[in-house]
Amino acid sequence: MREIYADNAATTALSPMVLEKMMPYLTKVYGNPSSLYGIGQEAKNAVETARQNIAKNLGAKSASEIYFTSGGSESDNWALKGICQRLKAKGKKHIITSKFEHHAILHTCKALEKEGFEVTYLDVYEDGIVKPEDVANAIREDTAIVSIMYANNEIGTIQPIAEIGKICREKKVLFHTDAVQAAGYVKINVEEQNIDLLSMTAHKIHGPKGCGLLYIRKGILINNLIEGGAQERNKRAGTENIAGIVGLDAALQHAVDTIDERTERLKVLRDKLIDGLLEIPKSRLNGSREKRLPNNVNMCFEGIEGESLLLRLEMNGISASSGSACTSGSLDPSHVLLALGLPHEVAHGSTRMTFDESTTEEDIDYILEVVPKIVKLLRDMSPLWEKIKDK
Repeated sequence: MREIYADNAATTALSPMVLEKMMPYLTKVYGNPSSLYGIGQEAKNAVETARQNIAKNLGAKSASEIYFTSGGSESDNWALKGICQRLKAKGKKHIITSKFEHHAILHTCKALEKEGFEVTYLDVYEDGIVKPEDVANAIREDTAIVSIMYANNEIGTIQPIAEIGKICREKKVLFHTDAVQAAGYVKINVEEQNIDLLSMTAHKIHGPKGCGLLYIRKGILINNLIEGGAQERNKRAGTENIAGIVGLDAALQHAVDTIDERTERLKVLRDKLIDGLLEIPKSRLNGSREKRLPNNVNMCFEGIEGESLLLRLEMNGISASSGSACTSGSLDPSHVLLALGLPHEVAHGSTRMTFDESTTEEDIDYILEVVPKIVKLLRDMSPLWEKIKDK
């Protein structure tokens, strides 16, 4: 049976090239970067070289604007809490975000609401795109920060980041973007795109789990994340994850170097899959077709449950994910799909497939062979399908 991994938005396989770059810092160069002896200084040099490379690849002015973290969720938490708690004393107690952000943002906003902050959750409409004018209209005198994700983790829609950033810059409001899904698949330049803070992680681009970063534009004051040692310019104490940082650098460098060829190839495969799946009756693509990541296909099939589809896909060797929150023990459909205006019964029948450079046209052909059969089987088993198929 063919085995296809189609959940690269959840995590990716560690690249052999990245692992090779990491290995010396797991085995030989194990010194603490804060030490003065040789292997400590060698480790420190590796961290600072990675910081310089990453700053360049993100379009940052200075390596000192890159702060290493444990991943995207930590970076998101730090960006919002660190800025908001800093600006609270100045009366800035308003946050703007969207209704379909990652839970690392939404749950952080909920936590800040308990501290007295007010949050405006912007609509994303049927196409899954935040309108820049909505951001502009929501900004107030007491707005501390705007946080809009670069690309949605479920439906892959790419937001007008440069436009939103320009509005925030003109109104002198800080702008953060969660670029966890976008990094490596779209061209990011924090200076040109008016980004003040940016989160990303390594494991979405064939790097290691447990290492990410927060870009903080020079001059922005933010509260410390972890107190203790002087690491990360006194902002985040703790001995650095040397191998992880080296792996993050290597993974981002490869992604940037290959972005044009890789994304064009992925778009062809993505569009072939979308066209084929849309031939299934009562199916729909979630979010804009044009403004979406090159490797993301998110579909709804009326009359079935997403979890049932996933289990059948697994039986056929296809690893994918659902818009439904099945892993959390909740039967609620995805908050992302509900934000698009989909009714519960439609949002329940969703699946997300996300690919990488190892995906082949034969893989897409196999998926297009398997999915229609599974959808038909599940619909034939469902008492609801008879009621909705002719609507």
